[in-house]
Amino acid sequence: MRALLVLSIALLLPFAAHAGDVSAAARADTEVPIADADVLQPFVASYRVYRGGKHLGEATMQAVNQQGPRWRVDLVMRGTRGLFGAVGINAEQSTVFDVVDGQYRPVAQATVNKSMFTRRQTVGTYDWNAREARWQGDVKNDWRRGPRELQDGDMTGLLINLAVIRDARPGKTLDYRYVDDGRSREHTYVVADELESVGAGELSYTTMRVQRVDEDTEETIVWVARNVPTPIRMLQREDGEDTYDLRLIEYRGVE
Repeated sequence: MRALLVLSIALLLPFAAHAGDVSAAARADTEVPIADADVLQPFVASYRVYRGGKHLGEATMQAVNQQGPRWRVDLVMRGTRGLFGAVGINAEQSTVFDVVDGQYRPVAQATVNKSMFTRRQTVGTYDWNAREARWQGDVKNDWRRGPRELQDGDMTGLLINLAVIRDARPGKTLDYRYVDDGRSREHTYVVADELESVGAGELSYTTMRVQRVDEDTEETIVWVARNVPTPIRMLQREDGEDTYDLRLIEYRGVE
């Protein structure tokens, strides 16, 4: 079982990209306007990761078209000064999914979370014929192993980030069902009425601020631009304190 789990994670997380390897698609001190919604496109994006305004490390996010409707999206965060392990933010996430009638349907996922002393890894599978999801590995308890019933529109956290880019319009409310790492729950996001200018590296983007409103002690805000396939910024807080703050440096499309 352990060997199978490690192999599954290796297959789901093959790219091990570094943020420093990504070159910008374009460089200019210009305002990038919001464009019409785009079909999902392959990309690689690099971010700087902050907590409380302090730079902790780098992150890479990418979407890869594997074949036909089958895709994979990955997010890898790495510390630059050995701090990620100490604060528990060193993480790798990956979701394999199909694009079905414009919707993102998960097929499998892998999550690896590391700290200075621990390593937790899980693999989930989504069986749409049986309409159930199951997880194996370092699951916190047997209840989280599943099976959990699948409903049309269910997505992992990574897929919700992509769906927000696809769906956001000023003033719109977005409802999703999150099924990830042995948990399922409703997520509701509200898109701000007003647009915001957000800097990313040498560029400035006209963005939509999208905030999750069903959280109690946690706060999630994503800034997206309709002509950019990856979030411009992703901020999560807990009890008023930053958990992580990912700020886009640059991105490029992939042929």
